[in-house]
Amino acid sequence: MKSIYENEMKLEFLSKSNNEAFARISVAAFASQLDPTVEELADIKTAISEAVTNAIVHGYEEKEGIVRIKCRIIDNVLTVEVSDSGKGIENINEARKPLYTSKPNLERSGMGFTIMESFMDELKVESVIGLGTKVTMKKTIKKEDEKLESSFNSFAEMNN
Repeated sequence: MKSIYENEMKLEFLSKSNNEAFARISVAAFASQLDPTVEELADIKTAISEAVTNAIVHGYEEKEGIVRIKCRIIDNVLTVEVSDSGKGIENINEARKPLYTSKPNLERSGMGFTIMESFMDELKVESVIGLGTKVTMKKTIKKEDEKLESSFNSFAEMNN
């Protein structure tokens, strides 16, 4: 019978932009128990930065609120939920389009959801106007033997 590894972490902080780095590092530290590669860890940190920044800039705008992060590990899958109780997203499909931004006056590229989607294996966005938004992201961290096999295959392809 296969054993299941499980762990969970919850974090809450004020929607201040200087807390974005704290959130990114905290999630990376939690994910490190899966022994991710430097690249996998960088992917996770980038996605967390985008999700937290969205909550701060778009969810709460000029107001202060609470950003919540819930991380869960089951076997080698990291699930991260980033949520706010802010204004919500009117049109999720439109907001997920590359280069879309609800704040064209800011120097932002409108690539937040696109970046999250490209760095994580799954992305789900739920939002209710006036109640807030929850972004759920999943990333499978390859086991050591899978990493070795992948490296070996890449090496073999280079030498063929």
